[in-house]
Amino acid sequence: MTEVFAENLEDQIDKIIHQYDADSRYSLAVMQDLQETLGYVPREAIDKMAGYFNRSRGELFALTTFYKALTIKPKGRHVVKICAGTTCHIRGGENIGAGITRHLGIEPGDTTEDGEFSFEKVHCVGACALAPVVMVDEDLYGHVTLDKLPEILGKYKDADGGSIDAEVRP
Repeated sequence: MTEVFAENLEDQIDKIIHQYDADSRYSLAVMQDLQETLGYVPREAIDKMAGYFNRSRGELFALTTFYKALTIKPKGRHVVKICAGTTCHIRGGENIGAGITRHLGIEPGDTTEDGEFSFEKVHCVGACALAPVVMVDEDLYGHVTLDKLPEILGKYKDADGGSIDAEVRP
């Protein structure tokens, strides 16, 4: 991380925190804004919030990790989710998840080295009739097969080639 980026991050964090009064009831709202703006809640933000809201870092860390919508780990530019609900699992979701792992070279919970993709396993996306289901960002793909993965993920590959493999082997 360069000094310029670190300064910009610090400025962004300060700007978001100071939009709210120094009342601890706004802690979650600040975290949601940080997540929306930065894609995660940086540890630096938790430190600054602890001072601003007069709460312990431990309390704020627990709040951040309690909610699934918040993360302290930066995510990739694109978030790939495999549904692990019962219907998707029965209809081959686990195999599709393994295909995504092979395709992107990362396990669920990880991000590619180039920061293009994060991969998550989610409990249910509420589209059981389309099982197995994969989501990329806000786009939902139903009846996914291993043959469809290269096309689906290829749509999100960055302009300079990205870091995903050309094929997915069963």
